[in-house]
Amino acid sequence: MTSNEIRKRFLAFFEKRGHAVLPSAPLVPENDPSVLFNTAGMQPLVPYLLGQEHPQGRRLADAQKCVRTVDIDEIGDNTHATFFEMLGNWSLGDPSAPDGIGEGYFKKEAIAWSFEFLTSREEGLGLDPKRLYVTVFEGDENAPKDTESFEIWKQFVPENRIYFMSAKSNWWSPGDNGPSGPDTEMFYDVTENGLGDLTKEEYMAADDRQDVVEIWNDVFMEYEKKDGKVIGKLKQKNVDTGAGLERVSMVVNGKKTIFDVDFFVSIREKIQALGNFERTKENEKAERIVADHMRTATFLIADGVEPSNRDQGYVLRRLLRRSIRFADALHLPAGKLQEIVQTVSEMYREQYPNLEDFESIAGVVQKEEEKFRRTLKDGLKQFEKLSADGISGEDAFNLYQSFGFPIEMTEDLAREKNISIDRESFDHAFREHQDKSRKGAEQKFHGGLADHSEMSVKYHTATHLLHQALRDVLGEHVFQKGSNITKERLRFDFSHPDKMSDEEKKRVEDLVNEKITAALPVFYEDIPLEEAKKRGAIGLFEEKYGDKVRVYQIGEADGKYSLEFCGGPHVKNTSELGHFKIKKEEASSAGVRRIKAVLE
Repeated sequence: MTSNEIRKRFLAFFEKRGHAVLPSAPLVPENDPSVLFNTAGMQPLVPYLLGQEHPQGRRLADAQKCVRTVDIDEIGDNTHATFFEMLGNWSLGDPSAPDGIGEGYFKKEAIAWSFEFLTSREEGLGLDPKRLYVTVFEGDENAPKDTESFEIWKQFVPENRIYFMSAKSNWWSPGDNGPSGPDTEMFYDVTENGLGDLTKEEYMAADDRQDVVEIWNDVFMEYEKKDGKVIGKLKQKNVDTGAGLERVSMVVNGKKTIFDVDFFVSIREKIQALGNFERTKENEKAERIVADHMRTATFLIADGVEPSNRDQGYVLRRLLRRSIRFADALHLPAGKLQEIVQTVSEMYREQYPNLEDFESIAGVVQKEEEKFRRTLKDGLKQFEKLSADGISGEDAFNLYQSFGFPIEMTEDLAREKNISIDRESFDHAFREHQDKSRKGAEQKFHGGLADHSEMSVKYHTATHLLHQALRDVLGEHVFQKGSNITKERLRFDFSHPDKMSDEEKKRVEDLVNEKITAALPVFYEDIPLEEAKKRGAIGLFEEKYGDKVRVYQIGEADGKYSLEFCGGPHVKNTSELGHFKIKKEEASSAGVRRIKAVLE
């Protein structure tokens, strides 16, 4: 069964059971303050898990694009990837079922449907139920032992294959703040002859060996976390399920690694055709790293990320530079990474049409490779200078930070000269760098906001006025490319090729303040996507909502000024905003400008 077929089966299965099927949200999150990318299928839905009504209803399903780089050093093993698709279905506090489907939607329904899809030959994956193992939450000071899930599971798998586990493995939340809850996880025996019944200790050992592989997770989100602590229950009970497409495809097709799944096989075959290398264990890992990183980079660029030294652009730059390093180890000729982009595009563009313009994506890859190769030359000169006296951990980190040298590359170069590197001090410097980056990420936004304070909400509303004013002054090519809002200021990125003149900035300021003075009402409607487009709504986030979308309007019908796809929150009237002042206008990346502004 191909990965595309598995995705289609999953979505059809849940659509038949009353779920609205949503397109994937972009990789760059609009509504999450804790990460640079959507790292889980539920992240774009956090506001709705917390109680906000979703335009498509209470039952949803999708295949969500995700990127995680915390395990980047694990890439090349059997199961880790920086990009993956998370198949998910949700109940957003669904108290009863539409059209007589089921009896409600919480633990009973989620578990039954998970088991049915995994094992059904007609509608699902046809996996052997005798190879399934299940874990449930053992309880702690935050929530009781999940005996309800245990009793439900006994209808489907033997009792001695259901294991109570601690919160470390069976409690899920997207971070230190937001919805969370106990979960039940499904594991599948991937050994040749089958393991049979296992004690809990034997099961845990099999998990460590990857003889059993997690393929599904049902999270029962009825609790709320704040600053890392569970503070109580949410006002609604949610179901959040997830199944990684690559891992599911690996299991269904009897493969040993995700890199033997069809998506990766095509990319690896392309790398093998381009390169000239022996089939050694070391080269196989390098080949997997290039395949993984180039797939991720292709999706990131397609979603509007450009290589840079900060935020999402920094992650993309790191992935591309690691790809170049390992491609060189495989003797791929310079400039050939671009050809891998086309392979990725051909495999995915039916599901993700924004990959069709692979030539533009390849152009970004080419420019970054050319830039890195120039930097690489300077970095090697610096390495030669430093190596005369030995390479300290601080030196290695500076090579990483200033010249993009992965530590593995510096260690390889050092070995050739028979000198050692203080890896411990490098790791310390790198951890400090990660901590700073993480703190910066925590300032990312809920709908662009660092928090939902009164001032942040005002700044968020002001970005709508700013967006429209920029289009009025500069032209309709202007679109939002990102925003970051705190209680002190707004930062707004937008597409525009040139630096703004002082006159243009003044005209934008005056337009925004004119609309503030006009005391325009601010309100939203949930309307069909096509209707929103007919009305002229703007924004880059509509694809995540599906057939029905939420649009915010500033101004009444005759005096409407702004109409934009958005998830909120906003003020009720522009008169609440104060005086708008642009403090700075600068380049953000190629073709993207950035404005920093305040409300006085």
